[in-house]
Amino acid sequence: MSEYTIDDFAQMIDHTNLHAYATDADMKKLCNEAKEYHFKMVAINQVQSKLCSELLKETDIDTGAAIAFPLGQTTIEAKEFETKNAIANGANEIDYVINITELKEKNYDYIEDEMTRIVKICHDEEVLCKVIFENPYLTKFEIKQVALIAKRVRPDFIKTATGFGPSGATVEDVQLMKEIVGSSVYVKAAGGVRNSDDFLAMIKAGACRIGTSSGIEIIDALKKRMNDDGVKTMEL
Repeated sequence: MSEYTIDDFAQMIDHTNLHAYATDADMKKLCNEAKEYHFKMVAINQVQSKLCSELLKETDIDTGAAIAFPLGQTTIEAKEFETKNAIANGANEIDYVINITELKEKNYDYIEDEMTRIVKICHDEEVLCKVIFENPYLTKFEIKQVALIAKRVRPDFIKTATGFGPSGATVEDVQLMKEIVGSSVYVKAAGGVRNSDDFLAMIKAGACRIGTSSGIEIIDALKKRMNDDGVKTMEL
């Protein structure tokens, strides 16, 4: 069991706006909200890396670029370029989507090569790397295979979903992913985490980062719950 303050919870949230129609004004709003609530990161499309990194300059809030998002269906070389370009434009966290077709073809060497190459680019630049599995399209066996690869390659995080698939994070998937990687890799739950109960359930299951566009509502609800209980920390 661990004790969490409101700021501890906020620092587990990747504050997200990945809409294709997001404007510069939307990005400014996202970054201002991240500053107000002290979220860990803003999760944005790769093209917005420069704008958001400038908006968050001189803060401890990261700029997280989504790579090959949301389908993952680009070549390794394209993902490498996109990753390098995002980092050059100020991104200091990378969330990339695996090539699901290659996984379905049981081409595990391809998945491992792709992961190794993207992780190396990130770690050479001291940037965090998260690998998005997109679990709604995968069997439990396939989730396990990618998690085993991640345990060898050592990205910083493995992540449940993009939020653009048919469903999102589940407690069962988070538990499975964490069980396989153990303490060697962190787990991020993303997709469909919209309220404080879902948020706490994902943390209890083993996630230590949550991707959500509902971070403000989640933190406000947790503040109210803790205020009503007259406590400054919550034990999980």
